[in-house]
Amino acid sequence: MVNEPSVVAVANLNSKREVLAVGNEAKLMLGRTPGYIQAIRPLRDGVIADFEVAEEMIKYFIRKVHNRGIFTSPRIVICVPFGATAVERRAIQESAEGAGAREVYLIEEPMAAAIGAGLPITEPRGSIVVDIGGGTTEVAVISLGGIVFASSLRVGGDRMDDDIANYVRKIYNLLIGESTAEKIKKEIGGAICTNSSKDVKMSIKGRSLLDGNPKEVELNQKQVAEALVDAVAAIASGVKAALEKTPPELVADIVETGITLTGGGALLPNLDDVISHITGVSVKVAENPLNCVVLGTGKALMETKRNGSVLLKTY
Repeated sequence: MVNEPSVVAVANLNSKREVLAVGNEAKLMLGRTPGYIQAIRPLRDGVIADFEVAEEMIKYFIRKVHNRGIFTSPRIVICVPFGATAVERRAIQESAEGAGAREVYLIEEPMAAAIGAGLPITEPRGSIVVDIGGGTTEVAVISLGGIVFASSLRVGGDRMDDDIANYVRKIYNLLIGESTAEKIKKEIGGAICTNSSKDVKMSIKGRSLLDGNPKEVELNQKQVAEALVDAVAAIASGVKAALEKTPPELVADIVETGITLTGGGALLPNLDDVISHITGVSVKVAENPLNCVVLGTGKALMETKRNGSVLLKTY
């Protein structure tokens, strides 16, 4: 019903912060605001970095979905990274309660991703899901409705954007913004270099670090793959480490069923080939990977009796 980025534009006026825009409108302001306005991300690495702004953001989304407050106190399920601490989970829950939620549940992101991807999580069979989000990559082995082993890596789409921006700065002495780096990743990003990588090109604009003037350069897919090599290696190593710590019976199941990739990062071309090469296990990208987590969360909310074991409370 709503698909918007977790960005909030805040004006600092007379020692008070006032929310000006949320979501798509606020994202357009990233890197383009005057001094008294900040376009900020209240969530970092999957957890709350700014409690007050996160609460305002949740209020905005509730109002947008429920239209004039027909349901003033909804039940809410919010995803949290598997590695989130009890304090971080409590902060998320309190933000939702402060935004007007009647009841708040948490669900771990890899479990939500597995439900959304249609994996047989309740069967006595091992499944592994790798959810590559903005702030984190969650790797989880699931069986009988529970997580047998999981790890949370602080590597995701945001880290890839930073790596691309740093690469362009290092190679071309060109400073580009967060939005430009994300656009490069989406348009010509790739996990490995192919024969045609040099032919896939994109013009990018930014500010020269040498003379401060506007500058335009051309970037090809091979260079983007070079920029992303560390992030891709970290994700693949995380998957391999998870398999090494998985009970042998479940590993046998995983060899048969393969690894499922979800999240926006799963859309990076050839990432499945890299993970398959390093782990020796077949890898598939879930149908509609970008929305697997939210679809799984929705199913958990609609079927609370059936999925009660996967919903968490912090108290």
